[in-house]
Amino acid sequence: MTYARLAKSGSLPLIAVALMGTTALAQDPQTAELPIAVQMYTLRDHGTLQEQLAAVQAAGVTAVETVGMQDSSAEDLKALLDEYGVEAISTHAQLADLRSDPQAVIDFNKAIGNDTITVPYLAEEDRPTDAAGWTALGEELAALSKTLEAEDMTLAYHNHDFEMVEFDGRTALEIMMDAAGDDVMAELDLAWVARGGLNPVEYLGRFDDRIFAIHAKDNAPQGEAADERGFKALGEGTLDWAAILPAAEEAGTQWYIIEHDQPLDAAEVVMTGATFLTENLPDGATR
Repeated sequence: MTYARLAKSGSLPLIAVALMGTTALAQDPQTAELPIAVQMYTLRDHGTLQEQLAAVQAAGVTAVETVGMQDSSAEDLKALLDEYGVEAISTHAQLADLRSDPQAVIDFNKAIGNDTITVPYLAEEDRPTDAAGWTALGEELAALSKTLEAEDMTLAYHNHDFEMVEFDGRTALEIMMDAAGDDVMAELDLAWVARGGLNPVEYLGRFDDRIFAIHAKDNAPQGEAADERGFKALGEGTLDWAAILPAAEEAGTQWYIIEHDQPLDAAEVVMTGATFLTENLPDGATR
């Protein structure tokens, strides 16, 4: 039984529960060696930032994808990441922030040791309605990418289902990424790919060697888990991970990032995802 489950059941002594918030809690060496990370959005309602990082640590995970500035100064965030033995491998930075003050985004992330900036979502007014619009957005991302490259940083883009709309047989995401150029990486959220009506296994192959990460989460069966926006913990839903994980590795995926948009128990979702990936990632998956 894991520390988190022991603590939840009341079987763990109080002193051990207290240690869950410190580096005294040992991390699973096997999990720590794998390219597994946690998207901090999953833990946004799980207490303080310290409690959120303690949940990451308890799952044996040593990497996170942050959300903006995490309501923290760069100095304080870096100190907490170091305290819990966690590194930032990406951040979700809104397109509006990159448009208005890219240097602020760059400076903050350099200060916390992160070198990948991921556009997480397009507000409805920013979503193109035709292929030309998606091409123009890709060209804008190419320019932003050049700004980041000058600072030794990488730009990536995270999808939802609305980028799965097709124009002459090609999805909006493909059109945009082609226009952005090979230096802009994809962060494929496969649960949203499936919700967009596409096969995640096949879709991974369209982005060979351009996949910075996949967002590893699951969809509930139709009509279930309404209180979790229809999502499930990794491995407990409808996606075919036995086929997806080898396909992701074949496509050159660098990171597997655990996420859930609306978990009822975020710490348990992180623990379940870390266990599932540790047990099921292909042998070739390394950091």
